Amino acid sequence: MSKIRVAVLFGGRSTEHEISLLSAQNIIKSMDPEKYEPVLIGIDKSGKWYYQQDSIQLLHNKDPKKISLNDTTVEILFSQNTDDHYITSVSKGDGRPLASIDVLFPVLHGTYGEDGALQGLAKIANLPCVGPGILGSAIGMDKEVMKRLLRDGGIPNAKWVTLRRRDLDSLDVDHIIDELGTELFVKPVNLGSSVGISHVKNRAGLKPAIHKAFEYDNKVIIEERVIGREIECAVLGNDHPIASTPGEVIPKDGFYSYEAKYVDEQGAILEIPAKLTEDEVARIKEISIATFILLECSGMARVDMFLTKDGQIYINEINTIPGFTDISMYPTLWKISGLSNTELIDRLIQLAIEAHKLDSKLKREA
Repeated sequence: MSKIRVAVLFGGRSTEHEISLLSAQNIIKSMDPEKYEPVLIGIDKSGKWYYQQDSIQLLHNKDPKKISLNDTTVEILFSQNTDDHYITSVSKGDGRPLASIDVLFPVLHGTYGEDGALQGLAKIANLPCVGPGILGSAIGMDKEVMKRLLRDGGIPNAKWVTLRRRDLDSLDVDHIIDELGTELFVKPVNLGSSVGISHVKNRAGLKPAIHKAFEYDNKVIIEERVIGREIECAVLGNDHPIASTPGEVIPKDGFYSYEAKYVDEQGAILEIPAKLTEDEVARIKEISIATFILLECSGMARVDMFLTKDGQIYINEINTIPGFTDISMYPTLWKISGLSNTELIDRLIQLAIEAHKLDSKLKREA
């Protein structure tokens, strides 16, 4: 049997470009070479796509601050035409396929990859795509819409206030503090990896944090601080998802920042598995799967939450293309749950194919 050609897309236009490159390295090396042939596509920060012909070529490939695409010689276009399933060279310009594709595997954290944009392109091109579809991806990226759905679905999460850019002219800091307290988290709605997020500890810090968040997005949420242990749980599956053994993040300074996640090796302690009772593990798995289903996810997601001293669980967010770096929680949690990186990547690709086959059986005519 011929190998399945998997287009691995990495880099991209988001502020999480560098983390995407780190994640892609691990995904590519974890693919079963007997079953899969990776088609490597690097996307630079301006949005141009490049074919990485032989292997993933990165500069400073161990440094999350300096890592960058190295091979940008073969600029390509991806055919959006239904059933074309190929990329073609821009430089040659003859329209002939450069490489064929069977499955898309986006390793594009953040906007233009994790938000439904790439998933929409896959749907138009009639290709299986690893991870949640358009709706689940868009919901997972928009923290405010996600929180509304969680609230309406009866799943606890921190109280919040939403601001849009138009609200800056009439910003009432005192009203926000009256609603949520003085210790707050201010977040751009459509970013991940803690980019643009501020931990505000007093009134004076609120306005600057809001303006900082608006540098990254046109919609911002301000959340009350929930005091509790930071627990993360990986979810895998389509119609019948399963949850991993949970892990715990113990940040050095009380906030799991971008630097703590990717730059400072001492920025946080990762307790894997988390020290929990059997009852706590069962409830965390249950609420993780319920969150995954409620937010229209499929394939994969990492569910982040707080566990308070009195045993309450508050969902913080869901990540639909979680990190796959050497220390990332999603693959590590599955590893301790009995699934190797190679088995995990295999399962994710097969789930994408399975979902696409099911979708292809739907009637297209009245």
